[in-house]
Amino acid sequence: MPTVHRIHNFSAGPAMMPVPVLEEMQRDLVSLPGVGMSILEISHRSKAFEAILAETEADIRALATVPSNYRVLFLQGGASLQFSMVPMNFLASSATADYIDSGSWADKAIKEAAKVGTVNIAGSTKAERYGRLPAQSELRLTPGAAYVHMTANNTIEGTEFKRPPDVGSAPLVSDSSSDMFSRPIDVSRHALIYAGAQKNMGPAGVTIVIIRDDLVSRSGVRKASLPTMLSYAVHAENKSLYNTPAVFAIYAVGLVMKWLSAQGGLSVMGKRNERKAGKLYAEIDRTGFYRGTARKEDRSLMNVTFRLSSEALEKLLIKEATAAGLDGLEGHRSVGGLRASLYNAFPEEGVDELVAFMKEFERRNG
Repeated sequence: MPTVHRIHNFSAGPAMMPVPVLEEMQRDLVSLPGVGMSILEISHRSKAFEAILAETEADIRALATVPSNYRVLFLQGGASLQFSMVPMNFLASSATADYIDSGSWADKAIKEAAKVGTVNIAGSTKAERYGRLPAQSELRLTPGAAYVHMTANNTIEGTEFKRPPDVGSAPLVSDSSSDMFSRPIDVSRHALIYAGAQKNMGPAGVTIVIIRDDLVSRSGVRKASLPTMLSYAVHAENKSLYNTPAVFAIYAVGLVMKWLSAQGGLSVMGKRNERKAGKLYAEIDRTGFYRGTARKEDRSLMNVTFRLSSEALEKLLIKEATAAGLDGLEGHRSVGGLRASLYNAFPEEGVDELVAFMKEFERRNG
């Protein structure tokens, strides 16, 4: 078989997958070992898939040290559906939910929650174009809030919480879609964590939800008034098998979990991701030719955002980088500029190649 040339994909997602995982998927695609049919064909009620589902959950629990009083659910609809599911399950008509407005995706979550009930924006940097995170001292939390919602990593603006904010006794809900499993995570600090898999954990199509038992119980109270597919309690009771789940995506997540374990776990991944991002930020800060857009202490390890002196120069860099096999460096359409996403499977040598390219681009255009 001829060697396949792979370019470096800096896209914000779906993102690069580990090559050993892709190779295993390729080998198993026609026929799973011992099964005689493709993962694309097996029943979600089969013993083979039940084993895959159970093993994937066990590996997630082991990697993140998920406490026993939390459920792991495999849902669909991405983080965007969670924007609605969270308030529908937990925001009663007499209650208020606090939202930390730290970026464009947080803003979308706020708008969806406001369709369901009362929302208090506990802190916001929207007026500063989300160039930094709201500080702990700026948060104005509601006593007895139904929950507090945060966005752990802001993919568009390139900011990331290094640790969860202190929200007191209120349940903390985190959209961790773009930094989940990129470093160690203290699950016990959260009541609910949700993440689309397509950044660090697998392919698009499955959403991982880690939810504490007391929130499952709260969801159960409202089960009769909710659409069945939008009830966490229903999915928990049916062990993510109420309807046909994203079989292939869950299988792929399971392979990625094993790859993460083989790398040494989340502590090793966290150090590797710090090193990758550090190299790129060092180049951005080196001379002033490139300008980082996020406040330094809030910079994301996953999404490195920066600009040049003109849009014309940015477009030229994107064009030349793409031709050099460095793809996906366009910033989000809502903010422009440049963005390099460095998720778990993105190789360190790809960062080295980008840094070398940026040095040469500056030499020719500075």
